[in-house]
Amino acid sequence: MIETIELTKRFDSFTALDQVNLTVRQGSVYGLVGPNGAGKTTLIRHLAGVYSPTSGEVLVDGKPVFENTAVKARIACIPDEIFYFQQASTRDMMAFYRDIYPRFNMDRYNALRGVFTTVDEKRTIRRLSKGMQKQSAFWLALSAMPDVLLLDEPVDGLDPIMRRQVWSLIMDDVVERGMTVLVSSHNLRELEDVCDCMGVMDGGRLVFQRAVSELQENLVKVQVVFSGEEPQLPPELPILHREKAGRIHTLIVRASSEEVRERLAPFSPILLDTIPLTLEEIFIYELGGVDRGVKDILL
Repeated sequence: MIETIELTKRFDSFTALDQVNLTVRQGSVYGLVGPNGAGKTTLIRHLAGVYSPTSGEVLVDGKPVFENTAVKARIACIPDEIFYFQQASTRDMMAFYRDIYPRFNMDRYNALRGVFTTVDEKRTIRRLSKGMQKQSAFWLALSAMPDVLLLDEPVDGLDPIMRRQVWSLIMDDVVERGMTVLVSSHNLRELEDVCDCMGVMDGGRLVFQRAVSELQENLVKVQVVFSGEEPQLPPELPILHREKAGRIHTLIVRASSEEVRERLAPFSPILLDTIPLTLEEIFIYELGGVDRGVKDILL
């Protein structure tokens, strides 16, 4: 399990992280979103043990991460800007990973050669394209057999087929080995497919976090047409947003589809349709609605 307790990081007078309390259950996938400068990368660097907190704690299975070699040997991190030794090839980095990761699995490394077929493992990594550098990073990280995998914009630069293959490998490790994943990405559609829980960062704070299943079950878009004039809807129906185009009323309601249908049935609507919201729409309305400009926070 990954946990931060009142995590704060200051660089001189700038507060990059402000009392962040985060919990990621073992064997789950946690998605982290937010604008550039929100603190996502700084948080990931703390989880990887690169930064020491100004105050607060960063724990993996109850043990501090910073300057803890045993814990860091269980964590693999693929940052947005990947670091390699200046003239190192994938094969060179493999030898380095074998030294620092006790569970590095050569059988898996050799098997993954059949997945990352376009990567020349003897060629200097810095001379590879960005997409191939990312493939090399996944090849090495997954071969290390980590308990915790930290990802910052992980599939940026990969083609759609390789994205699917990489996510398939990651999810296999989550299911089979109980690996815990925290992923920061701007691609909400992709996170929607893989994440158990989502959090939004803004201004160094974790402003919102919730299980994806809970989000999708308790917020719904409703399109309804009434037979006569618009009735006075029951006040106990929590409507977050409403629009009207002709006779079609579009409502965003904090309730399940079944509850909405039950509450509106007495008005005998001509048309009543409930439509699932995308994660982007859910976050917009959960964080204050369309008038707050929440898209800037997410994208």
